[in-house]
Amino acid sequence: MRLKELRKQKKVSQLKLAIDLSMNQNTISRYETGEREADYATLIAIADYFNVSIDYLLERTDNPVMNK
Repeated sequence: MRLKELRKQKKVSQLKLAIDLSMNQNTISRYETGEREADYATLIAIADYFNVSIDYLLERTDNPVMNK
């Protein structure tokens, strides 16, 4: 998942992201290291937060644009 890359581009700490998404910082860390996978609702929340598509977030495309 491109979470770490997106987070660093936007200069958002794991803690800030966790607070903004009402999560635990350890959960964000585990998503970034691949120890844990996000559920559908969490994927949507992360994609919305960074304004990218879920496919981009999951590295299924290099196009970050969301189709609405």
